[in-house]
Amino acid sequence: MGDWEVGAPAGTTVVALLRDCVDEVGDRMFLDFAGESYTYRELWARATGYAAGLRRAGVGPEQTVVTMLDNNVDAVALWFATNMVGGIWVPINTALKGTFLSHVVADSGAGVVVCEADFVDRFGSELEAMPSVELLLVRGTPAVDRLGRVAVEPLADHLLDGYGETWVERRTDDTALIIYTGGTTGPSKGCVISNGYVFSSGRGILSQAGRRQEDLNWSPLPIYHFNLVSGTVLGTMLLRGSASIAKRFSVSGFWPDVERTGATMVNLLGSMGALIAQMDDTPEMARCHGRIRIVHGAPFPTELVETWKARFGVEQVGGNSYGLTECFPLTTLPGGVDSPAGSSGKANSADFDVRLFDDQHREVPVGEVGEVVCRPRRPGVMFEGYWRRPEAFAAVTRHLWFHTGDLGRFDADGYFYFADRKKDYLRRRGENISSQEVESVILGHPGIAEVAVHAVPSDVTEDDLKVTAVLAERTESLGEAELFEWLKERLPYFALPRYIEFRDALPVSAVGRVHKYRLRDEGCTPTTWDRESAAVQWDRR
Repeated sequence: MGDWEVGAPAGTTVVALLRDCVDEVGDRMFLDFAGESYTYRELWARATGYAAGLRRAGVGPEQTVVTMLDNNVDAVALWFATNMVGGIWVPINTALKGTFLSHVVADSGAGVVVCEADFVDRFGSELEAMPSVELLLVRGTPAVDRLGRVAVEPLADHLLDGYGETWVERRTDDTALIIYTGGTTGPSKGCVISNGYVFSSGRGILSQAGRRQEDLNWSPLPIYHFNLVSGTVLGTMLLRGSASIAKRFSVSGFWPDVERTGATMVNLLGSMGALIAQMDDTPEMARCHGRIRIVHGAPFPTELVETWKARFGVEQVGGNSYGLTECFPLTTLPGGVDSPAGSSGKANSADFDVRLFDDQHREVPVGEVGEVVCRPRRPGVMFEGYWRRPEAFAAVTRHLWFHTGDLGRFDADGYFYFADRKKDYLRRRGENISSQEVESVILGHPGIAEVAVHAVPSDVTEDDLKVTAVLAERTESLGEAELFEWLKERLPYFALPRYIEFRDALPVSAVGRVHKYRLRDEGCTPTTWDRESAAVQWDRR
């Protein structure tokens, strides 16, 4: 039995698990945030204090609380506090603004929202589209005490004494949190995550990574990512271990933070691994050679694996797993087990029935590419549906199979290989991006008549985003840089295009549907504007 299997009996919840950790290892360091460390006991005290504040604010069972917070102790404490009063925690992306922000908050139905002080202005312009919000709690000093009908108060005023050792009793199948997806084919949808699914996902990550209790896990992933919630926060609790959560990912800050924390396991997504591998030598890098035991993340290309092992002395690089926020892990292998290059482990048959279907809902032969579909073999191993959107859940659950929208293949030995995304799906720097949402924003510019947002290959893995647009007839002049500046105020930083190209017309089918596959195949042409070459600046928050 691995360490990760200890101390989490069937029927438990995230709040009960934290209480067990306090009883068993209360004075052990639980989480570090850029040098500010908190024991399990200190985190519990902070969570119960916020629970008292939320209860006074009227939050009760089944009510949602939105948090839009940077990586800090309050972001984690508010998760437990919300669950203590029977509520549902909804962490959202700190880059959201405009309609991206108002859609998620309105869809969640939250009456209480918690945000950083420098995010307050984003809510002021969107209040009419967020009718449920009654109270905005601000981490830091708010510049105003009201935004129209909404009261604005310091979060610190809601850290109270007196909640005691009681909390609303919850069950394993009760909802613990809602994670909003990137909205890859339309507006973002909230994945309903039960206590049981948080545990199942956390156990899966620990098993696949091979993390031990003595491993300090370092992660730069944001608090609104399910990977951080289940793998780093809850996984650390399962082990009664310790973790360090960086404020954000920084190439130059990576090795200094590894040295400061003594991290032996790090979590990286997307291009992070490639960017670190490409950096120049530093004194901290040299001193940390051989210190990291595990670099955990999506499967790394073979050359990148060898670079990390040879240059940095890492034992285990990448991750043999595949899954979605809705269902994870669908494929996996225990940590340290070798597998073919480019594969993502084998089907997680203990938890899921995983198959590959063609467009006629027929299972494809071994070696052929098909859409990944699944269904659970036991309760609590996947999400419970999309928040307030039963029709969206029904749309992806056809013939009693959940359709992921991803394409892959199994080889003769049962190893899984991810092939592509079935629809117009972009992923950049670890963030999913809806081409439809970005297109709707761009079409709000009076100078744009038509637009297609699509992926082009990135030089550091994943996708770069390109905008191919047609100018409106009466537009006398609109430069690519001018359009980019306009978009900076309307899009989250991760959805800002790297490339922009104006054309006389878009390639379309006989029925007028844009052929995005042709635009993807053409990639960057000689007339494509590149923000990297133009050296434009933007706020990466």
